[in-house]
Amino acid sequence: MEPNYGGITVTTTTDKLTTKTVEKARAGKHFDGAGLYLDVKPSGSRYWRVKYRFAGKEKLLALGVFPDVGLKEARQRRDAARALLRDGIDPSAERKAVRRAAEAIAENNFEAVSAEWLAKQKSNMAIATFNKTKWMLDDLLVPWLGKRPIGDIDALEVLAVVQRVEARGAHETAHRVKQLAGRVFRYACATGRATRDPTAVLKGALTAAKPEERAAITEPAKVGELLRAIDGYAGGLVTRCALQLAPLVFVRPGELRTAEWAEIDLDAAEWNIPAEKMKMRRDHLVPLSQQAIATLREIEPLTGRGRYVFPGERSRQRPMSENTLNAALRRLGFDKDTMTAHGFRATARTILDEHLGFRPDYIEHQLAHTVKDPNGRAYNRTAFLAERRSMMQSWSDFLDALRTGANVVPIRKGKVG
Repeated sequence: MEPNYGGITVTTTTDKLTTKTVEKARAGKHFDGAGLYLDVKPSGSRYWRVKYRFAGKEKLLALGVFPDVGLKEARQRRDAARALLRDGIDPSAERKAVRRAAEAIAENNFEAVSAEWLAKQKSNMAIATFNKTKWMLDDLLVPWLGKRPIGDIDALEVLAVVQRVEARGAHETAHRVKQLAGRVFRYACATGRATRDPTAVLKGALTAAKPEERAAITEPAKVGELLRAIDGYAGGLVTRCALQLAPLVFVRPGELRTAEWAEIDLDAAEWNIPAEKMKMRRDHLVPLSQQAIATLREIEPLTGRGRYVFPGERSRQRPMSENTLNAALRRLGFDKDTMTAHGFRATARTILDEHLGFRPDYIEHQLAHTVKDPNGRAYNRTAFLAERRSMMQSWSDFLDALRTGANVVPIRKGKVG
């Protein structure tokens, strides 16, 4: 007589199978006892099942596959299911609840939430910013916090992770990693996966980072030396042309190396950089001087049939590496404390203002910095276009004079424009 617990039937145990009979069993159902049986398929696969009754209905629970689950373990799993039945719990429902809980943890761990957050931010980030953010997540945060439920992570755990970065002397990066983690935690709070941002209490816990300064040559005579060195660059044509164009257009290095022929209109002397490539996520128009056009015409026969103006050395399907220009400057004898690829922007900003006297708003607009009109709205990409076009040509002519060592003087004492 099978015992009954409030309408829940629990079969008594009378084990019958042995490991040998399990191994040799032919297709069919081979019962062991207390509802446990081995279901052998014609293909030879062997599945453990247990039959039971709950709330008056016969139900079936899968316990695994032989030989991954042996006879002894199958019986243990059956007995665990019977123990749940004695407590009035349906083993199938309990398994589903455990699975749902595990899935919820997986969906709400730091790795999953950070990936979800990053996907939502992609349309608001420049490509270079997105790639750097993804790198910080993938290499500096996820390996240590990724599998942890995001709502369970505390401040000490985050601190331990960012201190790993700080220990390498990368103080600025450590602060950026902490800030990035905070953005992910705040997103988790906003979406109901966490109740607090643990980074909020870490203020002052890291060594203060010194402001990052990008080296740049701003003395006109030394700029002339730099330009002559670039013209004598003995490396590849693609790198030399990129170095020659960099001071003429003074865009960010990431914008330069990912320049595409489809963005450039040589006849109109314009380079239209789409918003997704820009740091400020706005389209940017670069008027091209005669010298810039000449540089692009020189490289066009080599790369003009491809996508990128400055493709990578290993693949024409990818843009130039982000390290190429700085490596080329090092090769020319300019160390990282003297000149960087990003430094061409500071060179242009300083000389255009202090030596050539152009209006700061023209310069800032050409640098793709936010410049607002009297109503507080950001100017569009074509604002001051005629003035900027004239400025860019004057700038290129001035660089030519520096290159030849001519005695150059400011255009005028006042601001041009």
